[in-house]
Amino acid sequence: AKMNKMHDFEASLQVLRGSETDITSEVNVIKTAVASANKMTAIRFQELNQKKFRMPLILGIGLLVLQQLSGINAILFYAGSIFKAAGVTNSNLAACGVGAIGLLATGATTWLLDRAGRRILLIISSAGMTLSLLAIAVIFFLKDNVPQDSDMYYILSMVSLFAIVAYVITFSFGMGAIPWVIMSEILPVSIKSLAGSFATLANWLTSFGITMTANLLLSWSAGGTFACYTLVSTFTLMFIILWVPETKGRTLEEIQWSFR
Repeated sequence: AKMNKMHDFEASLQVLRGSETDITSEVNVIKTAVASANKMTAIRFQELNQKKFRMPLILGIGLLVLQQLSGINAILFYAGSIFKAAGVTNSNLAACGVGAIGLLATGATTWLLDRAGRRILLIISSAGMTLSLLAIAVIFFLKDNVPQDSDMYYILSMVSLFAIVAYVITFSFGMGAIPWVIMSEILPVSIKSLAGSFATLANWLTSFGITMTANLLLSWSAGGTFACYTLVSTFTLMFIILWVPETKGRTLEEIQWSFR
């Protein structure tokens, strides 16, 4: 529609919605939105502070920053060291297994995305991450007071392994991919390129900060590190419950109008 290929646009929309669906009203809404966007001049960075853009920006950037603050890259990059500290014998093999499981969980998310909805998957994901991180933190605190040659130490090592796997699965189940989908859906067309670039920059800078500080934090206290990640994940859960809307089954125009 933005390229003025109206026939192709309407044909594509008809295929997307189904051959028997009446798309007349949606076509008119999209044409109006495109015409309005074409009249706008290039938006400047200072204009992003407008009230109509504020909530989409907070949600889009907030989800991408919280995604990294939960410590996912710290766990993936230092998985071998974490498993070794947890007492797992073949730590490198376990780390490779965690990565493979995360890949499979992400594939399942793409299948569930338009069936269950974005919001419910984010809530399940962040809740699972919080419980998993809490379990890991408690286990590392307990292991400091348990002899390494005891049965309890072995049990705690196995539980920590399952907790880390559960964390990676629940992260991949929602918080891994869905924040990017949400960002693309809630940002208005007029600011999508600029705001999307800014959100991506914030995500990568946060990832860099988490990755660079992870080894230092783990050296300080493994239990304390995961306790910090647990607090962030808890805040993420509340952030999603209170502010993130469901975008499943809604057009981009409907989503953007809801923020006005």
